Amino acid sequence: MRMQPEPERLQKVLARLGLGSRRQVETWIEAGRLSLNGRTAKLGDRLGPGDQLRLDGRPVRLEAARALRGGTPVFLCHRSPGQVLVGRTPADAGQSLAAGLSRRAGRRYLSVSPMPLQDGGLELLTADGALATRLQRAVRTLAMEFRLRVRGEITPQQEQGVLGGELDRGARVAVERLEPAGGEGANRWYLLTAKGVSGSDLRQLLERQGIALSRVLRVRLGTLALERSLARGHSREMTAAELAALLQPATGSAVAGP
Repeated sequence: MRMQPEPERLQKVLARLGLGSRRQVETWIEAGRLSLNGRTAKLGDRLGPGDQLRLDGRPVRLEAARALRGGTPVFLCHRSPGQVLVGRTPADAGQSLAAGLSRRAGRRYLSVSPMPLQDGGLELLTADGALATRLQRAVRTLAMEFRLRVRGEITPQQEQGVLGGELDRGARVAVERLEPAGGEGANRWYLLTAKGVSGSDLRQLLERQGIALSRVLRVRLGTLALERSLARGHSREMTAAELAALLQPATGSAVAGP
């Protein structure tokens, strides 16, 4: 008789699949985000064959998670303003952020919706061209958050112009909010949230209103945030759950399955 595998704690199973660390899964459970067989999961629950698991109401397809985890990795990078992301010439290739990434993923890295060179913050790199295309398509539907450093205060008239979202070519950017975030004297910080905006379009939108930008940092992309523990110039491999969440607008499921 074939023995069935023993049920294991939720956090152990999901961590082994790369969906998050054990501590991350525990926080999901404590927040009531995970459900097991139709009821809210509790710390200490175990996952066995045939059990149905959901995260934020969406099914977690464990086989699909294994496939995602086993594929080419995507790296979340914290780029400093002015730092080369992907080297295009032999002169800057060795100094690029991509030069320090794992070579097991490939030799040629592709960026996903990169910020302009003078800006920085959250960036995504992968050596998988097809995956980069899927991510680029998904990013166009995601809300992004930026920290802006400007010279002086943004006036109410300038704020209304930014919220209007109009670009030079007549297209419009979907700006959701613009609010003060500290600073004094000549330099003031603001938080701006917009959907699917490129870094270059964002700069054009702000400068079109006469706003003197000195720094733009992307700090959130969809559900993915730039954590304080990731120092400038450093990167980490994304988990399968993070990747699936970014692709969710394109796939329509929490962890995409067949």
